[in-house]
Amino acid sequence: MAYSERLAQRIRDALSGNRAISEKKMFGGIAFLRHGLMFVGVSESSLMARVGKPNHADSLGRKHVRPMDFTGKPMQGYVFIDAPGLKTEAQLRFWLDRCEQFVSTLPPKGSR
Repeated sequence: MAYSERLAQRIRDALSGNRAISEKKMFGGIAFLRHGLMFVGVSESSLMARVGKPNHADSLGRKHVRPMDFTGKPMQGYVFIDAPGLKTEAQLRFWLDRCEQFVSTLPPKGSR
């Protein structure tokens, strides 16, 4: 499955200079990790967003957002934001900030 390199580059540009961020191929696309924990990714032309359970219902109530579903069962705390919901840098920044903020509350990878 291909992913939007344009969206991936927009994310790279928005996160440039953040030394806590790395990239990894995942889910047939590309994921961006904060201290080893996935917080956003690109699948086809959509943003995969790890919003967390506390932000899940609010996120689903926003335009151009749908449940993240790879297996036939929606994943709680994760959503897809389709391209029309990411047109502006402010829209993209909202989701990057929301997801990075949630992941910053989690224990570091390997200490669970």
